[in-house]
Amino acid sequence: MPEVHVVLLPGDGVGPEVAHEARLALQLIAPDVGIEERLLGAAAIRATGTPLPDETLEACRRADAVLKAPIGDPEFDAADVRPEQGVFLLRSELGVYANLRPSSLDGVDLVIVRELLGGIYYGARGVREDGTVFDTCEYRPDEVERVARRAFELAGRRRRKLTSIDKANVLETSRMWRRVVREVSAGYPDVEMDEMLVDNAAMQLASAADQFDVVLADNMFGDILSDLAAAVTGGLGLAPSASLGDRPGGLFEPVHGSAPDIAGRGCANPAAMLRTVALMLDLALDRPAEARALERAVDGSIASSPTPDIGGRASTTEFADAVLGALAA
Repeated sequence: MPEVHVVLLPGDGVGPEVAHEARLALQLIAPDVGIEERLLGAAAIRATGTPLPDETLEACRRADAVLKAPIGDPEFDAADVRPEQGVFLLRSELGVYANLRPSSLDGVDLVIVRELLGGIYYGARGVREDGTVFDTCEYRPDEVERVARRAFELAGRRRRKLTSIDKANVLETSRMWRRVVREVSAGYPDVEMDEMLVDNAAMQLASAADQFDVVLADNMFGDILSDLAAAVTGGLGLAPSASLGDRPGGLFEPVHGSAPDIAGRGCANPAAMLRTVALMLDLALDRPAEARALERAVDGSIASSPTPDIGGRASTTEFADAVLGALAA
């Protein structure tokens, strides 16, 4: 097995299409990196009956990094076993609690740090006898503290400004969130910290996103705000993400979904997946020069060979070929 080993999860819908282009780019820019493909999501359910097969999980645990394409299929939206369950379990098993979602365009350069393993997505849920349905938002102080420290450390390497998002005027979890973040901020005196209610944050992102540097939010707020930030800076087809924990490596995936309505048509934008490869090269494989080269190639292709979602006519392959050509040159 190669010294550096990446697990590639091609996913569902347009996932295999953008994963193929990501694989070609990684092989070109880092030919010594070994790549092992495994199943996750709807494809895994069809093949094995579970969205996260044991073989996939073990491979991901052994890998230096995991590169995941989008998953999901409408066929399983109302099923008891769904593709998304595999993603939640994989994140939990890998211990990746800090989800970094950068967004940049025309003077906007921000990173949303989303807590990934707690909150309403992992809390108790169910249906009571009277038909009431509930989803519980729960956080422990240590869960907030560890993601806050990761966000402050990131802000210290950037423009030294952090905005913490909550709904402390309504939610008890947010009041604890605010208290813990303030305590953590005392250990980072060089980082300017402010607090913003989530509804105001949405408005500010839509109208004046250039004011933000690092934005810290809980699982659900971060999920929603990061999609808004992506829309402000060009769309979900351009947005990468990195999910990190305390161990080396991490889980790297584009923000967008599997887009089953355009799967197989060759028009999916691979930019987010390729930018995700750049994040992986930088944050997990310690190859910043290669990461910058890939970022420049993707930026150039967005200008020269845009796909339909960003106003162009290039196919998935044509866009990726432009990236590969820039890298080769």
